[in-house]
Amino acid sequence: MNDVLVTENIQGAAMNRLIKDLDVEFDEYLWQNRDLLKQKIQKTQALIVRNQTQVNQELIDAAPHLKIVARAGAGLDNVDTQYAHEKGIVVCFTPDANSLSVAELTIGLMLSLLRKIPEARQDTLTGGWNRLKFTGSELYGKTFGLIGMGRIGTLTATRAHAFGMKIIAADPYLSADAPQLEQLNGQLVPLDALLSQADVVSCHSPLTSNTRKMLTYQHFCKMKPDAFFINTSRGEVVDEHGLTQALLEHKLAGAALDVRETEPPLQSPLNQMENVILTPHIAAFTLEAQNRVVESVCQDVRLVLSGHKAINVFEP
Repeated sequence: MNDVLVTENIQGAAMNRLIKDLDVEFDEYLWQNRDLLKQKIQKTQALIVRNQTQVNQELIDAAPHLKIVARAGAGLDNVDTQYAHEKGIVVCFTPDANSLSVAELTIGLMLSLLRKIPEARQDTLTGGWNRLKFTGSELYGKTFGLIGMGRIGTLTATRAHAFGMKIIAADPYLSADAPQLEQLNGQLVPLDALLSQADVVSCHSPLTSNTRKMLTYQHFCKMKPDAFFINTSRGEVVDEHGLTQALLEHKLAGAALDVRETEPPLQSPLNQMENVILTPHIAAFTLEAQNRVVESVCQDVRLVLSGHKAINVFEP
């Protein structure tokens, strides 16, 4: 019986120690081979995954000895947490470990959009020196609209406020007198109002049955034509076809997407748009965040396998 099965590329000092101390099978491509995964998990007590491994009822039923699923990251949309709970399997995740890194990338993408940094770089590399062409805009005095203001949204808003931006948020779980809003002189508004008022709209929503494709073509048409959209949350909360159409019709000025509706994404008109920045889901990928993530999941695996209570347990 294997102690631990790692099905994706999850590396770090803590993982190296875990491999040294326990019986660990590490296969970063195993998530791609469903049949082999179901075979190997039959004798596994702990499963460590990122976001690609689909830990659904079928996989859980194939793992009679499984005690813990440790998700290296904050999102749990690839784990059937309710069924795991019913089966007595502990589900752990790292809700705080990468929040700061995601917030910082969001600010970086916003600066890149408003100051046209990627286009200016590319033009300069090909021999251009077109200063007027790349005249941008300041963040100061602009309105920053957050769709979702949980941990990451709040960290992002705090940094945007430091640039002198006005903060507005749309979040069904937030009250108008929420401390994080009051501290930033922020305002809670309906989603439609946020879309029509914000100079930059930044999405920080989890993926649920209610949020899947919640942002459609009609939503993007409500944005100001000189406004920008950023998504560092989950690609599936956006109807990507609708966003593409809105961009082609100049309903908004541009977008930055670190997450996509399908990952890896297929070829798309977005790839050819100069006013669109595309990155490969790297918001959480800083050295510091990944060290925290790997330390956390390895610690919880050790605790559960030694008969102790895990620290970062998700309760459905």
